[in-house]
Amino acid sequence: MSSFRILFIADICGKAGRQAAAHLTKPLREKYSADYVIANVENAAGGFGITSEMSRKVFSYGVDMQTSGNHIWDRMDILKYFETKPRLLRPANYPQSVPGCGWYLDGVNGTKIGVLNLMGRTYMKDLDCPFKVADRELAHLRKETNLIFVDFHAEATSEKQALCYYLDGLVTAIVGTHTHVQTADEKITKRGTAYITDAGMTGPYESVIGMEVRPSLDRFLTGMPIRFSTASEDVKISGVVIDANAVTGEALSITRFKEDFDLKSFGNKNSEEDDD
Repeated sequence: MSSFRILFIADICGKAGRQAAAHLTKPLREKYSADYVIANVENAAGGFGITSEMSRKVFSYGVDMQTSGNHIWDRMDILKYFETKPRLLRPANYPQSVPGCGWYLDGVNGTKIGVLNLMGRTYMKDLDCPFKVADRELAHLRKETNLIFVDFHAEATSEKQALCYYLDGLVTAIVGTHTHVQTADEKITKRGTAYITDAGMTGPYESVIGMEVRPSLDRFLTGMPIRFSTASEDVKISGVVIDANAVTGEALSITRFKEDFDLKSFGNKNSEEDDD
């Protein structure tokens, strides 16, 4: 049996998250002997969006594919970048007329892997139905490969669980993103799909989902529009590792990870990451 290992890096948040990804992606890839690395990058630029320069840097860390979510349009220079970088995905259930693409078929040493990016609608933007869009896009991908990874960027746990049942056995993995809080419900379904409600966050954990605590508290206490800034303390990199049958696409295992990152242990080498 030919196996294939996917390393997924959870939502990279702000400068601290980029620093962690810059220093730890290649060591983690080597540690887990990963064949393919995917990272969600929609919060890479100060917690809101990603710039073209940052996306290029993330690829240089050892990432093969970048996924995103509702913040993908927050930095306007990304629109033209989509024309040149199909390996940066936006959710497939945005209208087909908008820039970018929601899925990509890639090849690794003779093995084809499909990556599909979807976004939920519950408590989020009213986009096309992610369930029906998944039907449409999987019709293309499954003609080429059974090895398919889905990043489902959604708020509601119920919507993520529902998509798992809807696509059970049709995809290799459904990994939830967006909430920045890693859940402990990873599993392999009866039909062989790996699932976790949320893979967590790569960034500062002394925070409110990556943002500084005081402004976050003030916004809850006052209801006023207060500017958020990304935090910088207690930085961690998190995500999941998924093993699958490269031919059938059946998931064999899913393991979540969360590792500490201390920039000082790397000699404060920070030339790779400018301020947000």
